Amino acid sequence: MLTDIAISRAATLQPISQIAAKLDIPPEAVEPYGHFKAKIDLARVPATGRQGKLILVTAINPTPAGEGKSTTSVGLADALNLIARRTILCLREPSLGPCFGTKGGAAGGGYAQVAPMEDINLHFTGDFHAITSAHNLLAAMIDNHVHWGNALDIDVRRIVWRRVLDMNDRALRDIAQSLGGPANGYPRESGFDITVASEVMAILCLADGLEDLEARLGRIVVAYTRDRRPVTARDLKADGAMAVLLAQAIKPNLVQTLEGNPAFVHGGPFANIAHGCNSVIATRTALALGDYVVTEAGFGADLGAEKFFDIKCRQSGLKPAAAVIVATVRALKMNGGVAKADLGPADADAVRRGGVNLARHIENVRMFGVPVVVAINRFDGDSDAELDVIREIAAAQGAEAVLCTHWADGGAGAAALAEKVAELCDTASPQFAPLYDDGLSLFEKINTVATRIYRAEEAIAEPSVHAQLKRWEDAGFGHLPICMAKTQYSFSTDPAKLGAPTHHVVPVREVRLSAGAGFVVAICGEVMTMPGLPRVPAAEGIRLGADGEIEGLF
Repeated sequence: MLTDIAISRAATLQPISQIAAKLDIPPEAVEPYGHFKAKIDLARVPATGRQGKLILVTAINPTPAGEGKSTTSVGLADALNLIARRTILCLREPSLGPCFGTKGGAAGGGYAQVAPMEDINLHFTGDFHAITSAHNLLAAMIDNHVHWGNALDIDVRRIVWRRVLDMNDRALRDIAQSLGGPANGYPRESGFDITVASEVMAILCLADGLEDLEARLGRIVVAYTRDRRPVTARDLKADGAMAVLLAQAIKPNLVQTLEGNPAFVHGGPFANIAHGCNSVIATRTALALGDYVVTEAGFGADLGAEKFFDIKCRQSGLKPAAAVIVATVRALKMNGGVAKADLGPADADAVRRGGVNLARHIENVRMFGVPVVVAINRFDGDSDAELDVIREIAAAQGAEAVLCTHWADGGAGAAALAEKVAELCDTASPQFAPLYDDGLSLFEKINTVATRIYRAEEAIAEPSVHAQLKRWEDAGFGHLPICMAKTQYSFSTDPAKLGAPTHHVVPVREVRLSAGAGFVVAICGEVMTMPGLPRVPAAEGIRLGADGEIEGLF
């Protein structure tokens, strides 16, 4: 089988104007970035009166064996179009951090990809650079304000706005800045997060337009005064310039699948440290242009799906019609205790042991009132006995498991899944509701996610965390939802606890207010908001070949 990048390069792509025309987007609304990608100016797209049905693709907890959630999203969108359902795909943009780190690219795989793959995985249309610049402009304006007299009485010990970079760089997690004397500002401790953890990224993905974008930017709390009053980006008069930097980035990006079907790839918050969903603007645009919209949420359903439901849907009013949970034999065997090196031999018993992970995810998604189907992303070595076990596990939870071969066969390999998903969308009656009410206290919301989704005994935190949450509640932020930041590999905060652990606790070590995005981040366990590179980063194998084409990007 060819590599992903070879398959992508061999595909004959359609000019982006033709992809837009399939959606009845007028030429004047298409702002091309080269031949095969474009920004869409929504002000020039006429109202359609359509209201498509929203399908969420999520997954079991990820393992090194791979699950293929993005690949399944692409395959399902292609398959729905094959069975004559006007379908649009909505994905997140990849971050450079994983591309040059461990995970690699995020444009799908095999014959279920979005293209142009190299562009999407690298600089694309510059959205992440714009977000990074807007975020760091605000950081510069904070330090500049303090340097020139500090009229707002900012307590330099309580500046909470860090800088960001779209790269894995552990050396930047904690830094000392402004050294070298008075001309360089006031020395203080600070640090960097990765761009996908930026509140500006979350704001771009949750805003419903430019006016809302600027209003949300203005609400960002960047510091506190000596008497603990919050200082915002609007107080610093930074919101207008930040919105200017993001004016192009907020327009959704249109690309295509290898089968020539439309895809909006826009925004990219991680789900382990942010809210893990593509932009509301792209999703709403797709729903107004198509009859079905396939979108995905990052990592397993304990993170991505929970945040999709409790943050994105809560804020936007979106209501999913169905959810797909992706699972693989290999990943379930790892959840059942099999080492990655030993995954080759068939082991139905290990699949059954690891199947508790899938069963819990099905239970959790159902908790939100959303109909569920399981997609078995098949690998060549999977045995019939192993596949039957997955079907049994799903059936025991009242769900159907459908075999898919989209990685090798494109949309045709997900046709059975498409038929089942369309049936669910057309006949089921979702009773969607978020997990918790706005009126609960902030820590009660944290504890609700920990006990009901992660099946923990409880969430715990130091008194200083409880005190901080109480101050935010007193300041009027108690209605906000919670964004849990924790490891993606386990229901617990220990990445080594696979399967479906119980009787654990969720330690909340830090909380951060994202007043502009509209949620409170609870940082749990050892999760990092600035990842590091692995011992052998993917960057070591990426280079330009003799013909000038990129090698090693996958």
